[in-house]
Amino acid sequence: MEYGDPQSVARMRADFDRQGAMQTMGITVADVVPGRVVLEMPFNPAFSQHHGFIHAGTITSGMDSACGFAALTLMDAESEVLTVEFKCSFMAPAKGQSFRFEGNVLKSGRTLTFTEGRAIAIDGMQEKMIATITATMMAVRGLKP
Repeated sequence: MEYGDPQSVARMRADFDRQGAMQTMGITVADVVPGRVVLEMPFNPAFSQHHGFIHAGTITSGMDSACGFAALTLMDAESEVLTVEFKCSFMAPAKGQSFRFEGNVLKSGRTLTFTEGRAIAIDGMQEKMIATITATMMAVRGLKP
């Protein structure tokens, strides 16, 4: 299997479907191509903080997953992905009817993959970038899904 071929995209979708956290938060896959994943989530007050905005931890989880799965689409068939580190910056409260999480690979290596992503709040026809992430992902072999 070559890196980033259609089988890796199918494997990414299968791995995503096994994620209990994403299912619980209502996050779904909107688009996936090798090196890029877009996830979506409707507003759910169960994931809000005390001011009614979506909690930063939920936004972070969406961005981290988008970046991790973007990295996975470029990894070999024997590898799984784990997050090594990330940094998030929040630019605006997470207020909207729905949210989009975009993850993009900047550089894919044999072991480490460098990614960036963003969270976008959607309210009707208006979109607003509310957060960004830079994340390093690691290819791990021998994990049983």
